[in-house]
Amino acid sequence: MDITEYRKRIDEVDRQLVGLFEERMRISAGIAEYKKERGLPALDASRERAKLAEISKMSAPEFRSYNGVLFSQIMELSKAYQQGVLRPDCELKEQILAAIEHTDRLFPEYAPVACQGVEGAYSQQACDKLFKTPEIMYCKTWENVFAAVESGMCRFGVLPIENSTAGSVNKIYDLMAAHNFYIVRSVRLRVCHSLLAPRGVKKEDVKEIYSHEQAISQCAGFLRSLGGVQARVCENTAVAAKTVAESGRRDVAALSSHTCAELYGLSEIASSVQDSGSNYTRFICISKKMEIYPGADKTSVMVVTPNKPGALYKVLSRFFALGINLIKLESRPIPDRDFEWMFYFDLDTQVYSEQFVRLVCELDGLCDRFKYLGSYSEII
Repeated sequence: MDITEYRKRIDEVDRQLVGLFEERMRISAGIAEYKKERGLPALDASRERAKLAEISKMSAPEFRSYNGVLFSQIMELSKAYQQGVLRPDCELKEQILAAIEHTDRLFPEYAPVACQGVEGAYSQQACDKLFKTPEIMYCKTWENVFAAVESGMCRFGVLPIENSTAGSVNKIYDLMAAHNFYIVRSVRLRVCHSLLAPRGVKKEDVKEIYSHEQAISQCAGFLRSLGGVQARVCENTAVAAKTVAESGRRDVAALSSHTCAELYGLSEIASSVQDSGSNYTRFICISKKMEIYPGADKTSVMVVTPNKPGALYKVLSRFFALGINLIKLESRPIPDRDFEWMFYFDLDTQVYSEQFVRLVCELDGLCDRFKYLGSYSEII
């Protein structure tokens, strides 16, 4: 046979596969109706294992592993389809729809906002980009920012979550698992670090440099070039500048912003010292209340999957089956639980789409723990 004949045979087999797959899905829906009427559990794990074992026995040796993958995926798709029968609605779906309906059409220009650091911090600059005139309450730690929002002391909080050079801010992800909040917006801020020192101090005089650990990581190449200079971690780049300004020492400097040089009376003895010219930090804006503003096209969720093979794959297969693009995956160990992980996902999906609604209802029943973190848009 030539290639045309092979392709004709493939097309015919595919037509049969489509028809058989759709018939199988309709039968699955019938099983779901049967279980729903009789109050039976949706998942029958022993039946699933037996079915996969039967498929393995039926398969030719060279196709056994392929059939295992194929039928595992078919079963996942069947369960996803059955969820629409068993749980056409879920509590989270109603909460999301209510948030869309009751959230103001415009993002507020004025609001009390908590951020970590002091005047001149990059978090403050992110606040200024998000709000026209924010009423900023400065907090000593990121945990204090979460607490200020949870307690109602501030309507919003602004926190760094990842940097294009240094990567994710792991401490934020750990805190997100421990606090109740919703992401309502995000913003990308170009971060340009300068070496700041008291007036008259030269670069060769500097023996210690203060900054936040993320800034130190972002400027690693520059710090190596100085040779023998000690990096000292502090809470914030603006705090670093303030510390240097108040130290009275002539052998210290700070990695901070040009804005902080002006604020704290320091000299900029080297500018743009970060390793990458395209150095951006992404900040999230959080709220105690679920608020979904028009244009929300990103969603963030956290899940804990069962500690067994294929558990994460089953979650990922839902995204694939529903055509939802996964734009970030972060994993963090769960404290006091050996070898168990929490997974954080950023999804590229319109909050108004049918696929999104189906996803949030399905994930709630699929995972050991599921936490919806919010749907929002991002300022660039």
